[in-house]
Amino acid sequence: MDISEYILDHIEPEGEYLYRLYRATNIHTIHGRMASGHLQGRLLKMLVRMARPKNILEVGTFSGYSAICLAEGLEEGGKVYTFEINDEMEDFTRPWIENSSVGDKIDFRIGDANVLAPQLGITFDMAFIDGDKRTYLDTFNMVMQILRPGGFIIADNTLWDGHVTDPSYSHDHQTQGIRAFNDALAKDQRIEQVILPLRDGLTIIRKKHP
Repeated sequence: MDISEYILDHIEPEGEYLYRLYRATNIHTIHGRMASGHLQGRLLKMLVRMARPKNILEVGTFSGYSAICLAEGLEEGGKVYTFEINDEMEDFTRPWIENSSVGDKIDFRIGDANVLAPQLGITFDMAFIDGDKRTYLDTFNMVMQILRPGGFIIADNTLWDGHVTDPSYSHDHQTQGIRAFNDALAKDQRIEQVILPLRDGLTIIRKKHP
């Protein structure tokens, strides 16, 4: 047994519904590995339990796995507002979200979160950024405008399979987007942040009080 299997055997179980969703995502979508999966999903739920947000913004729904995990951690009255820009995912994702045990806690919308999220008129307590890597910095700046002081941002894929340190990926637009995001955050005095080497890299950010 390798260390990753050991970890999965010693954390909260994934649950039958999420297991089926993850499997269906890998069978029926081109980029199945983009789904959060067991370990990251349990971490997202735990972070929500710890931070106790009322309103969560998710940028990049994909198959709905992470939205369900975030919603599982919410207290009564909490809501996840999740945006997916690829309308071709709707027919797959919407039934999985709506038929989940936390479907009533998830508001799933198709469209560009960078444009539509500020129009909701909601101040968010937490955000999960997992959308287009080329516009990560734009998304971060948008989220900062509608996130309360003391609120948290979780950003996925911030080590980008190690490409952020590989010079041979200098001309790849997605790698460039992640590097620009990481570099900007390292200089941003409005936040505190830490990068976890979990899966593809997960950055946890706290917006400081003014």
